[in-house]
Formats: sequence, structure tokens, C-alpha cells
Amino acid sequence: MDFFEEMESRIPKGKVRTRFAPSPTGYMHVGNLRTALYTWLIARSQGGTFILRIEDTDQVRFVDGATDLIYKTMEECGLDHDEGPDVGGPTGPYIQSQRRDLYGKYAELLIQKGHAYRCFCNKEDVEETEVSEGVAIHKYDGRCSRLSPEEVQAKLDAGMPYVIRQKIPREGTTTFHDAIFGEITVENSTLDDQVLIKRDGLPTYNFANVVDDHLMGITHVVRGSEYLSSAPKYNLLYQAFGWDIPTYVHCSPVMRDAQHKMSKRHGDPSYEDLINQGFLTPAVLNYVALLGWSPKGELAEQEFFTLDQLVKAFSISGISKSPAVFDIQKLTWMNSEYMKNLSSEDFYRKAEPYLKSVITNPEIDCKAVAALVQPRCEILTDIPGRIDFLEKLPEYSPQLYVHKKSKTTLENALESLRAVVPVLEALEDWTNDQIYSALTNLAAALGVKNSVVLWPVRVAVSGKDSTPGGATELCEILGKKESLCRIQKGVALLEQA
Repeated sequence: MDFFEEMESRIPKGKVRTRFAPSPTGYMHVGNLRTALYTWLIARSQGGTFILRIEDTDQVRFVDGATDLIYKTMEECGLDHDEGPDVGGPTGPYIQSQRRDLYGKYAELLIQKGHAYRCFCNKEDVEETEVSEGVAIHKYDGRCSRLSPEEVQAKLDAGMPYVIRQKIPREGTTTFHDAIFGEITVENSTLDDQVLIKRDGLPTYNFANVVDDHLMGITHVVRGSEYLSSAPKYNLLYQAFGWDIPTYVHCSPVMRDAQHKMSKRHGDPSYEDLINQGFLTPAVLNYVALLGWSPKGELAEQEFFTLDQLVKAFSISGISKSPAVFDIQKLTWMNSEYMKNLSSEDFYRKAEPYLKSVITNPEIDCKAVAALVQPRCEILTDIPGRIDFLEKLPEYSPQLYVHKKSKTTLENALESLRAVVPVLEALEDWTNDQIYSALTNLAAALGVKNSVVLWPVRVAVSGKDSTPGGATELCEILGKKESLCRIQKGVALLEQA
């Protein structure tokens, strides 16, 4: 059995096999996360195998620590892999730089088959300009493909450096099928003889992908629609080797708006950014799943999915051809719903670092604060700005006491606060229920609406027009001494207004 027969014998057969193949070049952007999710869902929904492959052949863009970040992101998102660099598998290694010798052998096989050639041209030779329909384009003319064997050998003997290029047919057409976009046919004359092996011996992305996908038995290739233009060249490589062509699934881009793709360079958030901004991983995954995919049938109107529910609902036919616009407001709304549905224990565990970044007073019960914040919080990073008044009463304008809906004015607010002080001073049981009862009884005795008493107390203890709880809830958390101190400060402020 020769080398190529042995490699073929290792390829698993008979079930769906998908792969997510990120490059370790930084944080995982939203489009990359969506590709990982869809690829994982295809495998899981069809009882298949999901593979993680690290594509690190582009050493110029390699970022230290990025591989670890890929593992961390995948683990946080619950996108477990069956084969990969860390768990092994029958078709490894799963890091492209560790497969370097492999690509050279397959490139040499292509040369033997007449579908590739050594190109000795320098950069200036390659950058020839061809004009097509009035547009200038750079396209290599394939001159080295016309060298005789003797000429090639002479250049090799002279030690001339070279790349290996794919030999594209000059005539005819190439047709490929995509699960989303259908059948697409291109003129071979529009395709260039792409580089397969660079001068340093490393493969290009386009060649390594084809070789690896075949040798790992990949049945479905999920990638962005920007690779549609490369698909004919991939097809020609598969055909040149005599290999089965996988199912292509090209996903339309995720857009910042109708005209612009999301881009880290333009400040668009990565997955890591969204988590740091206070979004929950399940909410991000749920939202990303719906960026270009929609469920069918009785689930068509459903918006909230767990990963398990996505596995049951997912089908490739639900992926749209149209670009999806990333709407941070929609994600924020979805995240707020996820926040509300967390158990109090889970919410507190996530909120605790944000709570304790503001609250240092040991007398304040952070769990009680979390209970107030949870139903009113959209993202975790909202928390410090909503509760900072608990640590220290901010400077505020007496105009906050004027509230049309509560029917409060500077005058009646002052009257209410003056009346509140002795009532609360006499209160022995300092609980929300008892505070509320005492203040509503006071309102009845004064002959005013509850809000005429409660609104001034709320402003006095918070110094804000919006708080994560009502007057009596805040008083309970702040404690009797601090609440009365703040109310008396409110009286003094109103007396000077």
C-alpha cells in the first residue's frame, strides 16, 4: 500500500462529518461564531461528527494566545468537538502546520496528473494586467505552465525558487452546487491559476482546505459566501484528484447595516467583546443562530431556543440567501429576557462581580440588590450605573422631586419628607412591608395619593429619577440609619430650593 492509498484508508465513511476550521488570528467575530454554530448544528442534528481544525499556515497573521481563545470560546458556547488537536482522532493531526509535508506530496501528485505546475515567476511577472470589459484586473497568464520538462529541470538545477500553481483549463465551464445558492456555472477563462504551495513550502488556505477536508472525510463545508468565487477552483481540485465533492453551504455575510459587513477594524464587536459588554453566552448564541437562519413549520414564530432545541429545529434549508443585519438593540432585548429567566442564584453568580465593583459597604445585602436589579437589567454592565447611589448619595437637583405623573411639586415633596421622618424614626420592624405600610398610612392621613409620599422618599434616598426598586425597597436595603440620614438631607435641599 503506497502513501496515498494509506491516507485514503484512514478516511471515515458513512456518516455526516463537519469541521470548524478557524485561524488563530485574534478574537472570534460574530460571523465566525455563526459558522461554528451552523457547522456544529449540522453534525449534531444528523448524528454526525464535529471536528475542530486549527488553520495556522498564515504565520504572518498568527496571534499568540488566539488558539487558547478558540478553545475557550467553543467550550463557553457548548460547541463540543469529537475530534481536534486536544482530543485527537483518526484523521489527525488537526493543526495545519503539523501537516506541512502532507500538502507537498499532494501538490506533487497534482503535477504528475497534469493539473498543477511549478511557477518560477517573480512578483512583477505575476502582476500582469488584463482588461476585461473596460476593467483592469491582475491575472497571471500561466506562462510557466507552458515550460517544457527540460526547461523546468534547468530552473530547478539552478536553484530558482518557485511556487506550485493549479492548472486551470483555459476552455469550457465549471459548475458547482451549493446548498443555499443552488447551481452556479462559471467560465474557466475567468479563473486564475491560484497558488497551492508557497515558496516557503507552506500551503495556501485554498489548497490546504481541500486536502484536509477530503482526508478528514468532511461531508459538509460551511463557510462565508465570499468564498463562492473560489468554489469552482475547489471543484476542479476535487475532480483532478478524483475525490468526492462535499456539500457546500455558503452563508451570506453578517452586516453592520445594509451596505457594510461587520468588521473588527470598524469597531464591530467580537464574541469576546459582547461577553465583556455584559451579554450572556446563551443569548448571544440564540441571536447568532437567527442571523440568517429561521426555523420551519410550527416553530416558525419561535425566537428563543436552547442549544438542544436548536439541534432539533435546525435544517440547512432554513438558511437564507439574504445578508443578515446585526442589530445590537434586538440582541439587548433578547439578553434582557434571558436575564429575567435566570434563577436568582444564577443571576447573582453572574452579577456579583458587577455588584461588588460598586458596593463596599458590608451592611448592604448584595443578594437583595441583585433581586431588585434582575427584572430591570438588560446587560450585566448596566448594573454598576444603576446601583452606584447605594454606596454614596450623588449630588442631585431639587427638580427631581417635581414629577408630573406622581403629582409632586417642590412644596408638597418637602411637606411629605418632613412628615416621613418621625414616622420612620418610630418604626421598629425595618422591612419593606412595614416601611410600605407606614408610608401609605401616612399618605392616607395627609389626604394625598401614595405617590406624593413615595416619590419624594425614592428621590431622597437615591438622588436619581430612575432606580432598580421603589422607595420602600431601597430603604430596606440601605437600612434605617442611612435612609433617615438621606431623607433629612432631602429636607434640607428642598428648604433651600
